[in-house]
Amino acid sequence: MDDRLAPHVRLDKTTVLAQPAWSAALVHLALALLGAGAGWLVKVLAEWLVTLPWAPMQGPARLLTSVPEPWLTVGLVCAGAALGLTVGLMARHEELSVAVSNERTTLTRKAKDREFARDRVVQVFLDGKQLVLLDADKDELARETSELNAQRVADAFRAHGYSWADEDPCKDDFRRWVSDMPGLPQGANALLKARAQLLDKKSSSGDLRELREELARMGVVVRDEKRRQYWRLSQRRA
Repeated sequence: MDDRLAPHVRLDKTTVLAQPAWSAALVHLALALLGAGAGWLVKVLAEWLVTLPWAPMQGPARLLTSVPEPWLTVGLVCAGAALGLTVGLMARHEELSVAVSNERTTLTRKAKDREFARDRVVQVFLDGKQLVLLDADKDELARETSELNAQRVADAFRAHGYSWADEDPCKDDFRRWVSDMPGLPQGANALLKARAQLLDKKSSSGDLRELREELARMGVVVRDEKRRQYWRLSQRRA
């Protein structure tokens, strides 16, 4: 994806960071063309398979090739294009947009807003491609992956008076988690074990986020790196 994402300052002095419309349109067009090409290849493959009596998938191949032309080609190409466009729209829906003002920060993904009052957000930084908001206890209010341009994100927060850090100020406090590790609040090891299993299975980000929030309520901050978990205690637990 093109990451040249320009902050746009609206009349209400809110800076909005999001994927530009032209870039999204270009991605949708490319995926639609790829899908159309894949649909045409399905037609070619089906016509080839029916010439090989020993080849698998004879039934579906014969069914496809029984459709008269040009309807077979038109149908498969259109279906492929529609599938590619759907994938693009789903990816767009998953993208993070950020609205920053002097009063609040709003993170939007999947048409759902998460709003954080300015006085709650003590520090902001990027951990790789993850945008992180910290509160006064060094708890993570949010940790969201995005494709936003790092410099433009930093400029937007600084312009609205937020404290921006070039790296995680608590990075040296993180320890790699192993099963039944001492020093954690009661119940935290069980939640971390459940998260480890989800990471191994590459489960949905929603399940991982839910367990991260459960840990945060215990005062445990967790970050993931290559399917490994690292943890630290917030200042209210330390």
